[in-house]
Amino acid sequence: EVQLVESGGGLVQAGGSLRLSCAASRFIFDGYGIGWIRQAPAKKREGVSCISTSDGTTYYADSVKGRFTISSDNAKNTVYLQMNSLKPEDTAIYYCAAGFIDGTNWVAALEVGSWGQGTQVTVSS
Repeated sequence: EVQLVESGGGLVQAGGSLRLSCAASRFIFDGYGIGWIRQAPAKKREGVSCISTSDGTTYYADSVKGRFTISSDNAKNTVYLQMNSLKPEDTAIYYCAAGFIDGTNWVAALEVGSWGQGTQVTVSS
């Protein structure tokens, strides 16, 4: 099973930016998606973004489209999430996850895959 380690979380003011990193312990083969799921207190868990290892297709939750960008560096087995124009409602623990994608259901793929330990993102108003 692949091990995933997140970094880059922290405290930022509304309107600011953060970049999260997710380092995988090994190369992840084609057919998988790597991305981010977030969990805020008293809120439903939400799939944030995902990138396909097959063709680089990216997916985003409507709540972050236009503000967050996911990318990957295959040489480093690392995925990044650039988060701009952060809002207080983005406050959550962000988990990196990787799972086999069947079709376009990227959220389900991440939810049943391997997860990292999470990194806290806090956006102050």
